Amino acid sequence: MLRFNILGGLEVRHDGVDCAPTAPKVRAVLALLLLRANQTVSQDSIFHWLWGDRPPRSAATTTQTYIYQLRNLFERVGATGPSGQLLVTRPAGYRMSMREDQLDATLFARLCREGDGLLDQGRPVEAVQVLRRALSLWRGPVLDDVSVGAWTSADVTHLAELRMRALELRIEADARLGRHRELVTELRALVAAHPLNEWLHAHLISSLSRCGRRAEALSAYQSLRQTLSEELGLEPTPELQDLQRQVLNGADARLLVPAG
Repeated sequence: MLRFNILGGLEVRHDGVDCAPTAPKVRAVLALLLLRANQTVSQDSIFHWLWGDRPPRSAATTTQTYIYQLRNLFERVGATGPSGQLLVTRPAGYRMSMREDQLDATLFARLCREGDGLLDQGRPVEAVQVLRRALSLWRGPVLDDVSVGAWTSADVTHLAELRMRALELRIEADARLGRHRELVTELRALVAAHPLNEWLHAHLISSLSRCGRRAEALSAYQSLRQTLSEELGLEPTPELQDLQRQVLNGADARLLVPAG
């Protein structure tokens, strides 16, 4: 079965070998079709993706050539979709008709839902396993070797937000399993990368406190408070202020708000 990867550089894998097209515009068309997998992508959308507001007169013919080249690639390796043909022509455009496990992004989304459900059911051990598998599908930024137009940024942003959601769920599951010492280093790196994400700061403060590092927990709170004040003119949320009080009182610092 042909597998497609967009959570990182564009890959088309057959028997473990990447056979993705090398021509930039053919790759760009495939990238757009995969971002909108199992949706019909209009010809006008492809024109805009490839040429912006100034498509050439030959845009329709050239696009058909790119589609033909993609179909040739799929046919050479015997690739099919759920109902036969993988790349389907519709009256309004083109559609990549794919099984869930053929595209890393759709597999990732399913695993996120599964992990979320397991956590809701009070099964953190299984949730961690599923969410780690989901996160392992990421090799870098979405389509980082294909130029992504500003008008498709919503698709890319959605996947990036889903990745952060999966990461938060996995951290939540690890915290429920008492893995606070293991989480501290990861959370320090994450708050450095996302200095305004109060959820991450809260988990860092809680993890530091719950492994006996109260002074560092209070320092982490003050660092967040200063950042919020300087950047946004805001104070930490009431939940975070309550967390600070728990640390000051020597209580077991527990978060009141779950992931997401």
